[in-house]
Amino acid sequence: MNRKLEKLEQVIGYRFRDKTLLSHAMTHSSYANERHWEKARNNERLEFLGDAVLELVSSDFLFQKSGQMPEGEMTRTRASMVCEQALAYCAGEIHLGEYLLLGRGEEATGGRERSSVVSDAMEALIGSIYLDGGFASAKEFIHRFILNDLENKQLFYDSKTILQEMVQGMGKETLTYELLGEEGPEHNRVYETCAKIGGREIGRGQGRSKKAAEQMAAYKGILKLKEEGAREPEE
Repeated sequence: MNRKLEKLEQVIGYRFRDKTLLSHAMTHSSYANERHWEKARNNERLEFLGDAVLELVSSDFLFQKSGQMPEGEMTRTRASMVCEQALAYCAGEIHLGEYLLLGRGEEATGGRERSSVVSDAMEALIGSIYLDGGFASAKEFIHRFILNDLENKQLFYDSKTILQEMVQGMGKETLTYELLGEEGPEHNRVYETCAKIGGREIGRGQGRSKKAAEQMAAYKGILKLKEEGAREPEE
């Protein structure tokens, strides 16, 4: 695992003084539970801390960047920038799931790709960088890996509306969402949903709420329709 963590340090461009903090950030509760470790040894506390640091940095970013944006719009924009789906997207960019310590059950059910798992790990990583290198280091990481490509991330927040408009504009059949399943305890439920045009599935998504799962499915649907539209002239 040490070599994998060294690789992660290279990917994010930050070298930890205290390597145990990085290992802690990558320890999912399922891994700690299988080994009967105390709860404090999983990454949930670091996730809590990282979430707070992320909210402050993203709020400051919006405040400085958008001098005329009203409070309500800043709140909505911040939500889109740091929502579960957006963080999962950012985590995917650095393949964060590959570095996680997962229990056998979580591994077997695709935990490394699950939005809720990797988004939590992203926040835990922020928390570990904050503790190891201070606020400036955490801020630099957030700006580099989260507060970039905001136009694309905005699709996460408005994906259902955008997809609905696309389907209507194309004169397609009705857009619907279908709940495919749910798993996990009541306090940490994960839902899986697919977006359909008529009977054709165009995207799947997972999330901690049905709405979040639908947003991810809609985003995948938008990408698929755009890809199909780009291919049409060649056909």
